[in-house]
Amino acid sequence: GDSWGIFTFLCAALCNLPALPALNCTEELGAGQSIQKTYDLTRYLEHQLRTLAGTYLNYLGPPFNEPDFNPPRLARAERVPSATVDLDLWRGLTDNARLAANYRAYSRLLCYLRALDGQAGTAELRHRLGHFCSSLQGLVLSIAGVMSSLGYPLPAGPAGPPAGPPGTPVAPNDFLKKMDDFWLLKELQTWLWRSAKDFNRLKKKVPPAVVTLRLEARGF
Repeated sequence: GDSWGIFTFLCAALCNLPALPALNCTEELGAGQSIQKTYDLTRYLEHQLRTLAGTYLNYLGPPFNEPDFNPPRLARAERVPSATVDLDLWRGLTDNARLAANYRAYSRLLCYLRALDGQAGTAELRHRLGHFCSSLQGLVLSIAGVMSSLGYPLPAGPAGPPAGPPGTPVAPNDFLKKMDDFWLLKELQTWLWRSAKDFNRLKKKVPPAVVTLRLEARGF
C-alpha cells in the first residue's frame, strides 16, 4: 500500500510540472550560444586585424607605418563610423542600442573594407583583405542573430557608407586617400576592442540553461 501511494504521488508530480521553465531554458540557451559565438568571432577578428593592419600600413609606406604616427582626425574621416564615444555614456546605453550601433557600424565598415580589397596593389594583400571581409560579414550576421535571439529588431535604414555628390572623387590626392585607409583600420581596431567587452558583459547576463534549471528546481 505504501509503495503504491508513493508511485501515485510521483506520477501526479511529474504530470503537473510546468512547461514554461523548460521553454525559458531553451530560449536562454539559444541566446547564450549566439552571444558566445559572436564574442569568440570578435576576438578572432581582433587577432586577425593586428596582422592585416601591419601588412596594409607597410603597403601604404611612411609615415603611416611608423609606430608613433598619430595624426588628427580629418573631416573626411567622419564618414567612417567612430568608436570614440565616452565609455560611461556607451555603457549607459541599453543592450538593444549597443547591439544596433555595432550592427550599423560593422555593416558600413565592411563596405569600406571591400573597397580597399579592390584597390590593394598586391595579390597577398588582396587575399588577406578578402578573408578578413568574409570574417567581418560573419560578424554582422552573428550580431543579427544575437539581436533576433533576444527579441530585438534589426536597425532600419541603409547599412552602407553615405554616398557623396555624383562625380565627387574618393580623395583629392593620394595622401588623403591613404589617410582615409589609416583611419578606417584605426576605427575598426577600436570597434572590435569595445565589442569584445560588450559581448563579454552580455554573455554574463544570460545564464546557462543548466544553471537556470537548478535555480528553478530549488524554488528561487
